[in-house]
This record gives sequence, structure tokens and C-alpha cells, in this order.
Amino acid sequence: MLIDPGRTGAADLRLPIIAAAAWGAAIVATGLGAAGAFVVALLLGSAAALLLAGTASVGRRRRCRARDRGPDPVRPGALRPSVSTDATTSAVGRLIAGGRGVASAAGFLRRGVGALASSGAVVVIAVALGAGALAATTSALADQHRRPAALQRIAAAESTARWRLVTTTAVRDGRASVRVVALEQRGATTTLDTDGVLFAQGLDPVPLGTTLEATARAAATDPGDDSAVLLFARGDPVVVGEPRGGDGLLDALRSRFREAAARLPGDGGQLLPGLAIGDTAELDAGLDDAMKVASLTHLTAVSGANCAVVVALVFGLLALLGASRLVRVLGSGIALLGFVALVTPEPSVVRAAVMAGIVLLTLALGRPVRGLPVLGAAVLVLVIADPGLARSYGFVLSVLATAGLLVLAPPLARRLERWMPRFLALAIAVPLAAQLFCQPVLILLQPVLPLYGVPANLLTEPAAPIATVLGLAACLVLPVFPALGDLLCTLAWVPSAWIAAVARFAADLPAASVPWLDGALGAVLVVVVIVVALTAAFAQRGRGVRRIAAGILVIAGVATASGIGGAALAQQLGRPADWSVALCDVGQGDGTLLRSGGEVALVDTGPDPELLADCLADLGVDRLSLVVLTHYDLDHVGGSDAIVGRAERVMVGPSDGADADRLDARLAAAGARVDQVSRGEHGRLGELAWEVLWPPPRGVEPGNSASVTLSVRPVDGRDGLSVLLLGDLGQTAQARMRGLAHPGRYDVVKVAHHGSADQDPELYRRIRARAGLIGVGENDYGHPTAKLLGILADVGTAALRSDQDGLVLLAGSGDHLRVWTQRAPPDG
Repeated sequence: MLIDPGRTGAADLRLPIIAAAAWGAAIVATGLGAAGAFVVALLLGSAAALLLAGTASVGRRRRCRARDRGPDPVRPGALRPSVSTDATTSAVGRLIAGGRGVASAAGFLRRGVGALASSGAVVVIAVALGAGALAATTSALADQHRRPAALQRIAAAESTARWRLVTTTAVRDGRASVRVVALEQRGATTTLDTDGVLFAQGLDPVPLGTTLEATARAAATDPGDDSAVLLFARGDPVVVGEPRGGDGLLDALRSRFREAAARLPGDGGQLLPGLAIGDTAELDAGLDDAMKVASLTHLTAVSGANCAVVVALVFGLLALLGASRLVRVLGSGIALLGFVALVTPEPSVVRAAVMAGIVLLTLALGRPVRGLPVLGAAVLVLVIADPGLARSYGFVLSVLATAGLLVLAPPLARRLERWMPRFLALAIAVPLAAQLFCQPVLILLQPVLPLYGVPANLLTEPAAPIATVLGLAACLVLPVFPALGDLLCTLAWVPSAWIAAVARFAADLPAASVPWLDGALGAVLVVVVIVVALTAAFAQRGRGVRRIAAGILVIAGVATASGIGGAALAQQLGRPADWSVALCDVGQGDGTLLRSGGEVALVDTGPDPELLADCLADLGVDRLSLVVLTHYDLDHVGGSDAIVGRAERVMVGPSDGADADRLDARLAAAGARVDQVSRGEHGRLGELAWEVLWPPPRGVEPGNSASVTLSVRPVDGRDGLSVLLLGDLGQTAQARMRGLAHPGRYDVVKVAHHGSADQDPELYRRIRARAGLIGVGENDYGHPTAKLLGILADVGTAALRSDQDGLVLLAGSGDHLRVWTQRAPPDG
């Protein structure tokens, strides 16, 4: 990106250090809310002020002593820049040396501060603390703006209101990011300007910038979340305004390009919009998975490479036309802004654009461009301007990948040049460096190691910029010269199809991805392995270092493989073959299985059909005698694709609109008997008797409060587990159900609403279950809440959570309940 990697060396680390401090402060502050962020800002600001004051004091004493002694003779090398890497190293050395000869701690500290002050490193530290304070301050101000009191009140109560929204991302899988501009409740309208996510099962694709109105239930998010509120639509949102101005023009360009690409055959046509403008809406699941396995998703996530291509192209074209440097810089900047608007400002795009803008500004000023300071400046500007980016995985991966290219790629290429030509060494070093820097974070997202990522990137690297340039040109030309645009699309299809073919081939190879330990432990282990491997690779002398490093790598590999393989084998051998209740890990949603006498019932499907299908396959379930859809929220029926054609009977609660009716009709068309049920319905599942305890035939609005509540007990006192499944009932509905049905003791309770705080403690005291199943995944609601966990603990119910325990299997009877969990042994 107009940056010479070779000049980034051990370079000037001042800006990267300052940026890292601001980034760390933003990560902490955004997770604490406005009040906590102000405290962080105060602490960091005070520390910076004290450090500068101490430095000034030391400087005054030194000047006074210098006046008393008179001038010292100037020694060679005594005059040097006030702040540099060499000076900092020297200061640290003097600090250590001084410490050896000082009798008291006070003298040691005084000499240490003086040494740092003389080098100027203390200025860098103080500025870093000040940058952190500034990032924390902007985080606090942003949180106050994003979460006004009216929004927090409605979200905390999970109230329903009428919302006016503007879409900011494409609609996908029934969800879209939106800008919340107003809410109306009880006749009062409040103007807002904050970010949210809308969930609506029947939400049709609409252009970016479309204004919607929707009646939706609000849910609060954590302070560090990208969105200030989550909205769950009741019925279909209504389009009340089309995109205006530039939004409409850009959407027309995108739509025209998508249509042209869709006319091209196979995977190449699907992939082309992603390569050119980052639009992956038409990418099917198979190709998307193949791109992930082959570590090629960065090609469809517009970032630095795309921005560099655009800037270099415009800059070079203007140079050919004889334009001055200022005109070239301005023209490239305008083109860059237009490109960002076209591809939408995702975090990785914003990072790349700001970095490119700093490069252009540096060129305009006639200053040399150095990679790490440019990256540091971009990060510093962004985390102060938008502290929410600090926690974005897209932003983190983008920064790490760029740092890998700047720091590791040049020395890695020089090392590889010993065994191969320079061009090939550089081609391998670039994707390898980016992969190594990003892998610890990628492990947190998906605990696997891609074995063929570097070869796949090596094969696709020449094709990616060609597809990007030709595709982007086609996108811009199509509305004006359709024939030329179609020709450019056809030419861009060739490299696009090649990239897709490489992705498919790599994903189909044996052991395309190796499982790895998940979570923080897996990420730390990856860091250790990478550091050891690089130490061995760059060791200048001594076979002993390489042998030790190789031994550590072998031990780590064997330990990891043994741990993963042993854990998988232990899981399979330890599973109770006679399980009767299963809680599937379907993310933030419910999916509970009941089994008896060769028959299986499923209560809710979770939000994702793939996760539910995996669970059913894992447990060997092919046919479902009974399916209960407690209500029509996406986290309970979103996985229904996995049961179409498998279910014999489906029981549902009150319909909440056209989407619910369409789902019922689809299930019926696939051969299921679909019945709307209410209190009093009963039947058999093998040796279990089930009964619907809720909702009553009348008097309850569709939604959480009308969740089908199922009571399941063994027939005639036979062995088995009694289970109460509460759907998403809130406290009021639970109390009403308790008053009507008078439930007794149960062995197992499926906890209501994923462990929200809206619970009836008396109900849980009455049923006194031994195990409480909580279907929950990564979420912004705080589920399961401390209140709910406290209720369970008070009555002696062991909490079993799918987010921590994974798949949960229960077997035996009430007197001899056996529990098996996929990830961790259950407590109690």
C-alpha cells in the first residue's frame, strides 16, 4: 500500500506503543459503561500528569546541578535525538546499572526516572497514558450518546415499542444491522441516533439506507457490544422510506453488479461480488465454508489489499496523465472515499482506508512513509474516534494481519530466499506472516488449524487483484455502458472461478483443518507454538536452540493431539446410551430432545438449522414422533429447516402473523400433522405421558407469554425422568400457569427464557427439580442472569448450561439421575 516494508524494521515504535495503550484502554473502558470509562480516564490522565510532573522535577534538579558544576565537555555521541529506540534501550540499561549501586529504594527510583527522562522515553509513556485517557473519555461520551435513558429503560424491561429504523447492512438470515432513529411507546415519541440489530423472520432483502417501521421487543446489550439494543420484531417490518441521495445511487450500482454476476455460471459468479465489493449475499453455504477452511475469507472481506489496489490504480493513472503530486493525492483520496462508501464502512475497511489516507497525506507533505508508524497512527485515530472498534474481531484481525506483513514478512522472506527465488519467498512469506499473527484470534472464533491456508493463498494471490480491479470497473461501468460492463464481468469471472476452485479443492483435501483446543487456553498454546517455531527459524547459531525448539513443538503437538483425540474418545465412551433427555447446543436458543420407547420428541429448534442438524446426527436421531414449537421467536423456530420432512406431528402455540402461518404450512406440506394446542392437550411418547399446561385457550397474546409449556412424566410410576419445559414464559405467565395447573415436583426443568431475570421464584420452589437445563449461547442479554442462577441454587437445582457444558444428556430416574456433559463435568 505505497509502503516500503523494508523500511519498517526496528523502526520507530513510538506511535505503535501509544496506539497500543489507547487500544487497551478502549477495550477496558467500553466494557465498563460510561461511569466506569470516566474512572479509567481519570486514573490514566492522573498517571500521565504525575509522570510528567516527576520528570519536570528531575529535570529542574539536573539543570540546577549543571549550573553549579559548570558546563561539561561534549563527548562524542552525547548528542542524540530526545526519543529513540536506542535511547530507550540505553535508559533501561542505566536504570539497571544504577540499581546495582543504590542502597535505598528511593535512590533507585530517582535514578531510574532520571535515566528514562534523559532518554525521552518517559514522554512516550506519558503520551501513551494520555492517549489511553482520551480513548476512555470518548468511550464514556459515546456510551452516553448510544444508550440514552429512554432506550435503557425500555431495553432493561424488555418492553415492546414501535421503532423507526434505517438499515446499515444487508438483510441476512432474518437479521440486519440498523440505525435506530426513533421509538414510540404509549403515544410518546423519542428521537434517537444509535445502533441496533433487528431480528425479523419475514424481513425481505432491502437496500441499505431503507427506512423501516417495526413493532418489536427490545433487549439490552452489554456496554462493550457493537449494538446498543436488540430488537425482535412482532410481525413484518414495514418499509416507509427508500434510500435517498448517495445511498440510492450506491445501492443501484451494487444491485446492477449482483444481477450481472448472477448471470455468470457456477461458483465464479457467486464469488465475484465478494471479491470486488465485499458483497457476499449470494454466496452459498458450501462455498462459504470452503473459503473458511482454505483461509481465503479475507479475499471477500474488503480491507487493505482492495484499498491499496484502488489507491495505486488512481495514483498511477493520474501520474500517467502528468498530474502534480497534490492532484494525484487528492484524486486518490476522493476515489478511496467513494470506494469505502460503495463497499460499506466495515471495521476492516475503515482501518485500511484511514491507513491509506495517512499514507496519502504523508506523500502530500513529501515525508517518507514508514509502515509501523502509519499503522499506529491509524489505530490511534480510530480507537479514539470510535472506541467501539477496539473490540471488533474484524478490526483486530485487520490490524494483526497488517502488523504481520510489516513486521514478519520481510525477515521471513529473507530467510526463505536461502532455498528459493526471491519472488517465491515473498509470495509465501506474505500469507504466512498474516496467518501467524492472526491465528491466536482465529482460534477464539473457530478452534481449528487450517493446514492448506498458505498454499491456497499462494495459488490465489495473483488472481485476487485482477478479479478486484475488473469487477470494480464492471460495477462502475454497467449503468453507463452495459455491454462493456458485461464484458468486464466475464473477464473478472475467470480469476474468480479459479479462486473458488482452489477453495473447493483445498477444503476437500484430507485433514483440511485440524481440531485445536478452544478458548483462551487454545489461543495461548498457539502463541507459544508460533513463538517457539519462529525462534527456531531465526536462530542465528547453535543447533541446540533448534533442537530444543523442535522438542517443544513435538511435545506441544503430541499433547494437543492426545488431548483432543483423548477428549473425543472419552466423550464417545462416556455417553449414556440410555439417555432420555438431551439439551442440544444450538447457540442462543432452545433445542431439547425427549426419548422413550424408540420415540423421540423435539421441543424447539434453536436459531440455526445447521447446529440442530449436527445435534440430531450426533445423537443418531432421524425421525421425530413429535415436535413442539413453543412460540415463533427466531431463537425457537429459526432451525426449522432441519426438521422439515422429519416430523410426524408438530404442536404449535398461537400464531403471531404471516411468517408463523407460512412455517406451519411448510411443515404440513412436508407431511407433518400441524396442530395449534392449548392447556389440556395430552398424549404419549413411548412410556412417557405428556400434557400441555399452558397457554389457556383465550386471554394470552402470542409471543413469550403464550409459550407452549409441556409437562412430561413416566406412565404409571415406571422408571424415567419427569420434565417440565417452560419455553420463554415470563414471571407473570409463570405465576398464572402455576395457579391454574398446580405443578408438583419434577426431576428436570427446562429453564424459561434462557435464564433471564423475569422468573417466578415460587414456581421453581414448588417443582424443586434436581437439574435445570438452560439453552443459552453467546448473547448480549446477560443470560443466564445472576437472579435466575440464585433461584436455582436456593432450591438445590443444578444449572446445566449449553454455553458452558455443550451437549447435555440425562439418563436414569429421579432417584438415580445421571448427567453427562460434552465440555465440563457437572457440579453436584
